[in-house]
Formats: sequence, C-alpha cells, structure tokens
Amino acid sequence: MKRVVSVSLGSPRRNHDLELEVSGSRLLIQRVGAGGNLEYMAQLLRDLDGKVDALGLGGINLTLRAGRRRYLLRDGIRLAAQVRSTPLVDGSGIKDTVERDLVSYLQEKLGWPRQGQVVLMVSALDRYGLAEALELAGCRLIIGDALFGLGLPVPFYSLALFRAAAYATLPFLCRLPIGFLYPLGEKQEQVRPRFERFYRQAEIIAGDFHFIRYHLPGDLSGKDIITSTLTAGDVEELKNRGVRWLVTPGPSFAGRSFGSNVLEAVCVALLEQPGADPELYPGLLRRIGWEPRIEKLN
Repeated sequence: MKRVVSVSLGSPRRNHDLELEVSGSRLLIQRVGAGGNLEYMAQLLRDLDGKVDALGLGGINLTLRAGRRRYLLRDGIRLAAQVRSTPLVDGSGIKDTVERDLVSYLQEKLGWPRQGQVVLMVSALDRYGLAEALELAGCRLIIGDALFGLGLPVPFYSLALFRAAAYATLPFLCRLPIGFLYPLGEKQEQVRPRFERFYRQAEIIAGDFHFIRYHLPGDLSGKDIITSTLTAGDVEELKNRGVRWLVTPGPSFAGRSFGSNVLEAVCVALLEQPGADPELYPGLLRRIGWEPRIEKLN
C-alpha cells in the first residue's frame, strides 16, 4: 500500500483518511491539520519523514509565483527543511499544469470561461498558471491578492500591473509570518463578509477556497466557482448561497475534493520519481480516471 499524507496548517476539524484502489494497488490518503501551529506542523513532518511515500504541504506554499519569477516563502522553506528523505510537494506542480488546463477543459465541456467574463481571482500569486490561462481566454480579471492576503481594498485589473507590484513587494512579503497573509487554524472555519462588491461584479470566482470562504457574502446566485480542498459541508454551503457550477481540478470522493498538494503527492507516489516533470501529472491523472469535478449545484 502506498501512503500519502497531507500535513496542513489548517484546522484539524477537516482531517480525514481515505483508502482507494488506484492502478491495481491500494492508496491510503490522509490529511492532518496542525491548527495554525507551525511548531506542531514541523514536528508532524519530522515524525512522518521516511515513513510514507509522499508528503503534501497544505495551507502554505514553498514559493509564490509572479510571471516567471518565484519567491521563496520563509515559513514554507523552514517547514520543508524538516523533511530529508520523503518527497515533499506543495501543490504548485498541479497548479501550473492541471489547474492551468482547466480553462480549456471547461470551454470544451461547458462553453465558459468566455471572452469578457469577469473573474475574481482571489490570489494570483498562489495560482498564477490559472490566472494566466483566464486572461489568455479573454476574461476580465479582478486580482484579489491585496484584498484577501493583506486586507487592503486594492484590486488589480491586469496581470502586467500586478506583476510589477509583486516584483516590488514580494521580497518583503515573503519574509512575513504566514499568518499575516493567509487564514490559519480556526480562522478557516470563520466567515467574515467583506469586499462584497467584488464578489458581486464577478461571474466566476477562482482560487484558494479558504480565501474565497473567509469573506464569503450570503448571496452567490448564478456564480461559478473554480477551487479545491472542499468538504461535503463546504459544497452544501456554496449550494445554499446559490452557486451555479462548482469545478475542482480533481474528482469528488464522498463529496470531498482534495487540495492541489494532495493531488501532487499522489502523482509523486504513483510515478515513484521524486522531482518528476509536473507536465506528466495531467496524463497520469487521466490514466487513473481522476477527471476534474464539474458539478451543477443550482
């Protein structure tokens, strides 16, 4: 049996274990939340190192990407340093391939995203490949990194302008504690409505689910959402708010969709090639029958 564990800074309330038959072998997927405690997360990583087939880093990235530049995230690198033998991934390989390709996949299946549609991209630094694909499709972006990451009412409306701002600020921002940039632990269970006009303007809302949910308005009627890391309860919450289509890069298992770090860790475990080219991931997921989740909620 291959064992994949996602160690997350998120709430332990979202923990789960799932055993599956994949490509003729058993696969055990586990998620362990550290509740926002970096020291506890570091200990979990040390304890699991060398005992599992692949580790996923959840709730925090190793790098943030703007254009062709990647910036090391201080807390992410410190956590990665705890792991010496087991392959460790943060989901960036999935975000730059599978999530990027979701745009053309959806255009073929559903006829959107379409040119001129407004997309609220809650964090382009976290999913730059998806943001690029949406802009190339002719979508009008509202880039929400300053809104959702820093709490500042400063949207960006083009990747070119956003890149310039990112190049100037990321060397400083990446040194900040992750809690300044991202909701951790119990904050992931809270909803504090804010920036409602940007949700209202958008036809499509895309990106990290915890960013989307943290400021979620009560009414999302007719909106389409592209995200990941969902429980069945999260899906019900989106349905109750009127969301039309829900899309995730991987399939649903009992209503739950894995985070990108889990999908990448599964790919690494199955390929048995640490450091494998992420461009191999889309084909591998198709071969094992893991297609994107496309669900009509309303």
